[in-house]
Amino acid sequence: MEKLLEMARKVSDQAEVFSIDEKQNRVSFENAMLKNITSSIQSGMSLRIIKGDKVGFAYTKNLLDRDGFVQNALDGLKGGAEAPADFPKTIKIPLLNTYDPSIDSVTNETMVEECQRICDKFTGKTSAQLNLYAGLSTKTIRLLNSQGTDLTCKTSYYHIAPLVLYPGSYSSIYRTFVRKSFEKTPEDILAHILNTFLASENEVNPVAGRMKVLFLPESLHVLMWRLQSATNGKMLHQKQSPLAGKIEEKIFDEKLTILDDPLNDGDPGARAFDDEATPCSSLPLVEKGVLKNYYYDLFYAKKLEAEPSGHGYKSAMWGRDTVSLKPGPSLEHLYIEPGDLTLAEMIRTMDRGFIVGQTLGAHSGNIPNGDFSIGLSPGLYIENGEIIGHVKDAMVAGNIYKTLRNVIAIENTQHFSSGGCFPAILLDDVNVSTKKG
Repeated sequence: MEKLLEMARKVSDQAEVFSIDEKQNRVSFENAMLKNITSSIQSGMSLRIIKGDKVGFAYTKNLLDRDGFVQNALDGLKGGAEAPADFPKTIKIPLLNTYDPSIDSVTNETMVEECQRICDKFTGKTSAQLNLYAGLSTKTIRLLNSQGTDLTCKTSYYHIAPLVLYPGSYSSIYRTFVRKSFEKTPEDILAHILNTFLASENEVNPVAGRMKVLFLPESLHVLMWRLQSATNGKMLHQKQSPLAGKIEEKIFDEKLTILDDPLNDGDPGARAFDDEATPCSSLPLVEKGVLKNYYYDLFYAKKLEAEPSGHGYKSAMWGRDTVSLKPGPSLEHLYIEPGDLTLAEMIRTMDRGFIVGQTLGAHSGNIPNGDFSIGLSPGLYIENGEIIGHVKDAMVAGNIYKTLRNVIAIENTQHFSSGGCFPAILLDDVNVSTKKG
């Protein structure tokens, strides 16, 4: 990497070299039987160069020709892409515990045995299909630039997700357990999955209307996507954010505090620097309902004359090879602060309403404006504080800047799910559509 950086510096004003090495093992069970075991090793390198006010980019998974690689980045200058701010000189970063060396001794057999243990626990308690997905990965990122930055981050990650499917559908109740290395899946997670499924096994068809709706952590990414869009420096620059100029204004219920916290190394995936070498820090987005911050990468911080917030990541909503991506503003460590009720206590407060287990069409609606219109997969119907059954063909719709002003309660525990680490949230006066209306 050092030699490549030196070559790039000679033909540019500034240069940055990013490398990634990743190992993954995955196990899947379908209908309580082992279906697949896969292992993969990936590595790659990308190069950004700045010359004048333009930036060039190239990436490779096999660095055989350094001269040709540098030339590819130079050729990228012809595209006329505007350069970001200067690459940062980052020397001191927080010391985080991001890697658990015990993961090196975790085998595929270990994950298979854990999946089988869970299958055995569910045997005889339900005849529904049980699927499981488990995996572990280790990743090393190194980033050098011509300002003198040389940073390395090594992370470890283990996850398992048991799913119980409703007959004749892909709809399921699930929960993901995440750690920095292997641990047995806690009994409370397995009990949540099984008990919630059994309580909702019957199909019901209630009347639609405006009512209480409880979003499980597995469905909250629908609402968070809208907030992420509105606080993104790119959307602010493009004048597509409804939150422009609203710092210190109340936008949600005072019960809601939402932050991005990459320095929380109690959880896997913590980062001391982003994919542009900007130091990371805890960033409150919403504090007791009040908008506190936007987030930026180097490019959009420059465009908006703001300070980079350490949120320049090589990420994409639908997933791609990390090394092939250019950095952009992204929230990779999103948290919602917990409340003071258990999930069971929240359900008991519901006279009539729905639980959103998972969603269909999470991207539907005007995301920049905060609108959503999503199918429930599953939707669980509540009457008098009890789950009555699950509902097919139900939808919820609204706008987060109205819906999230009506928070009744927030669960006292956070759970890893798509998009972050969230508690369940109970909302009032949400529009629900069913076959009956």
